[in-house]
Amino acid sequence: MGPTASGKTALAIELAQALNGEVISVDSALIYTHMDIGTAKPSIGEMQGVPHHLIDILSPQDTYSVADFLRDTEVCLQDILSRGKLPILAGGTMMYFNALVNGLNNLPAQDIKIRQSIQADIDDIGLINVHAKLAQVDPLTAAKIHPNDPQRTIRALEVYLSSGKNMSEWQSEQKSHANYNFVQFSIMPNDRSQLHEKIAQRFDQMLANGFIDEVQGLRKKFDLNEDLPSIRCVGYRQVWQHLEGMLNKDQMRERSIIATRQLAKRQITWLRNWQNIIEMESENDKNLALVIEKVSASA
Repeated sequence: MGPTASGKTALAIELAQALNGEVISVDSALIYTHMDIGTAKPSIGEMQGVPHHLIDILSPQDTYSVADFLRDTEVCLQDILSRGKLPILAGGTMMYFNALVNGLNNLPAQDIKIRQSIQADIDDIGLINVHAKLAQVDPLTAAKIHPNDPQRTIRALEVYLSSGKNMSEWQSEQKSHANYNFVQFSIMPNDRSQLHEKIAQRFDQMLANGFIDEVQGLRKKFDLNEDLPSIRCVGYRQVWQHLEGMLNKDQMRERSIIATRQLAKRQITWLRNWQNIIEMESENDKNLALVIEKVSASA
């Protein structure tokens, strides 16, 4: 686990090569086909012959829930283990990791119409005020969600509006989770300013690689809108708004980099409070040896 641009992909591939493993992507953006540049999806060459799972499994028109991830991950785990190989889960979608390790309540399915209504409310009165609405109906959940976190605010309100029962009630019920022995690692930046610099450099490289053309191609190929999860991915929303004429190129770049930094900050906050995790520093040449040692000791 780790924040964006921390080196998770490279370390996971090295580990897979060393321990006869296969990588399961834990990333809510890599699941989508035709979204390669803006997601920093590893190329065939970068994968270095290591099988990767849960990449390019869904159209950008579709939605994918945490429950879907758990179902598909269970299939991958059983398949990989049945062939005598080591499953390596790598990514930065903390909700997926949390459900995998700690369990998932059987929450209501996503309702796109309700989500669009909540998003329209955000556009009209602002995210802070919508978060305040959540606090009125579900103060326990609202207290756990930062007022500037649109994804979790929307989901919590969606659960309440679709079921009449708030998320804290759902979460107090029986959880289902994967019954495996996980050895957990985080790869964290040594220096926040260096991470910010990497994020900016990586986004500029995405632009140079044709990110705007990629989003333009998605608009032509699929029936998409700004409220779909695929287009809400960091960078894609900002480029979409640029193509809609809402942002000029400089504004799009700046807002994309800021949004990516905010994502990294949320990921780091999750990981700082994570239980039973071995923390490593980014770009430490001893990381691979440490992971191999800990994984071998737990076998």
